[in-house]
Amino acid sequence: MRTAPRRGHRHRLWRTADMSNVPIADHALLSDCRTAALVTRDGSVDWLCLPRFDAPSQFARLLDDEAGHWSIRPVERARISRRYLDDTMVLETVFRLPDAVVTLTDALVTGVEDRGHGIGANSPHLLVRRLDCAGGEAEVEVVFRPRPEYGAVRPVLSAVEGGIEVPGGTERMVLTSPVPMRLTEGDATARLRLTPGRTLLFALHYSDPERPPARVWTQKELLRRLERTVTAWRSWSELHQAYEGPWQDLVRQSGLVLQALTFQPSGAIVAAPTTSLPEGVGGERNWDYRFTWVRDASLTMDALWVAACPDEAAGFFSFLATAAGPPGENLSLQIMFGIDGEHDLTERVLPHLAGWRDSRPVRVGNGAWNQRQIDVYGELLTAAHRLADYLTEIDDGTRAFLCACADAAGRHWREPDHGIWEIRGEPQHFLHSKVMCWAALDRAIALADLLQATGRVGEWTRERDEIRNDILARGWNPEAGTFTRHYGSSEPDAAGLMLAITGFLPADDPRMLATIDTVERRLTDDRGLVYRYRAPDGLPGEEGTFLLCTFWLAHALALSGQTSRARAVFEHAAAHLNDVGLLAEEISPATGEHLGNFPQAFSHIGLINAAWAISQADRP
Repeated sequence: MRTAPRRGHRHRLWRTADMSNVPIADHALLSDCRTAALVTRDGSVDWLCLPRFDAPSQFARLLDDEAGHWSIRPVERARISRRYLDDTMVLETVFRLPDAVVTLTDALVTGVEDRGHGIGANSPHLLVRRLDCAGGEAEVEVVFRPRPEYGAVRPVLSAVEGGIEVPGGTERMVLTSPVPMRLTEGDATARLRLTPGRTLLFALHYSDPERPPARVWTQKELLRRLERTVTAWRSWSELHQAYEGPWQDLVRQSGLVLQALTFQPSGAIVAAPTTSLPEGVGGERNWDYRFTWVRDASLTMDALWVAACPDEAAGFFSFLATAAGPPGENLSLQIMFGIDGEHDLTERVLPHLAGWRDSRPVRVGNGAWNQRQIDVYGELLTAAHRLADYLTEIDDGTRAFLCACADAAGRHWREPDHGIWEIRGEPQHFLHSKVMCWAALDRAIALADLLQATGRVGEWTRERDEIRNDILARGWNPEAGTFTRHYGSSEPDAAGLMLAITGFLPADDPRMLATIDTVERRLTDDRGLVYRYRAPDGLPGEEGTFLLCTFWLAHALALSGQTSRARAVFEHAAAHLNDVGLLAEEISPATGEHLGNFPQAFSHIGLINAAWAISQADRP
């Protein structure tokens, strides 16, 4: 292996990449509402970006075995179980050995005073890992292998009193270790004998010029920070978790996950905290999801109306209004933004990373950022309509932005676009996009008083009704007996279920019932899970079944009064939750494994809304 000096005490790596093979579902999520970490079942932090979701990674073994990790685990083989502490995103992993029980508690800690709506406001960029032992002695191994910049850099570590320093130009990390560690090239390791009743806390602290310097923390400080983080998450849950109904535990856990994917400073919500986990093993359908899609974030706010009390709604719409810029007459809303409102999300490839199970390329940035997707106006205004009670004090700028979105839907609905699935080919007249433009105007009419726009209701109504007539004339294919993917097509698309979910048509309309049956018959696999579509999309390779679409089918069945079938479909999808209640984007039809970025907001949104729809259908 050759190394070349780079930026101070770090070295650029030149090597042959090695793929990562740990199942996606074997990971658990940590969050401080600014960034996220993924931890494997056996106690390895294999993904961590600091200081925010979309920053370069410090650990990326998720995507390449040599791209960095931090593991703490017993040396002896153990039976492993794990859970989140009640109403929190604090992870507890229990290793049961023949003569001892070792407990590892992990958290990205929040600020000392963070509570309720303010969770994450003062997060110190500190990952804390607590070790406890009961029953007998246990030998534990610690391996700290930071590899900044997506594994491209091997830092030269140095010992400091009470820990290890990781230099990095203007950035700095400090590992707090209560035991001495042996330094080798770019690694720090230790083996320790853990005795019953003994508690040890490790921590990784990050800083840059905008933050207090990273330092070594005392054991007492770390214990207090961990306890305060448990309290902070429980205070958020107490204020927000209001859902009572079937699958209550799953819905509330999904609400926590959606909050964990929120970037507190701006209110942006990432689609997932990872990049390039593939939609098909070994394929190239690998995308960076660490951004806020207008569609995904709007649907998240809509789902939080069910799963929680969305007091942050006004802040979210204000963020979008600011990111979108002045709401002029020709507003054409960008489909996605960086988590601080950045517009340019140019995509690039990281060729030195092998990818999960050799699924190349690994991408950062997302080339869909400049696509045209006209459905976003409908998702945005539908969320605003659902959350109207929480938007009574919105400012004039946000009000003008929402009106401009309605106007844009009325202006652009006749145009082709790339659609909800972000097809990387020629634009089409996608049915779902037309339906969501209808929804944008329908919701704007209902919100006219709040938006101080009663004078525009007549114009919005005329445009809404024209869209409806066009969809009914051109979106329904009488030969195929279904609403189709796009005008002129005979192929079904699971997004057609949204005609019922948005209220465009009653779910028991004969055309809607036929579309539901077509999705079940033509897009459902042997596991009872639903593909987005089966038509060619211009990309090589296959993808898995889509969990959001499966929950949409359950939702539509419930709306049509077919609650027994709805429950069965819901259970098919929910059966794929991992042991701590997390879902990826897709499921492999061949193996049943999770595929795609993880955890995926879309999947948890679908779970919440489908559970709510079934609960409503069951009421007298």
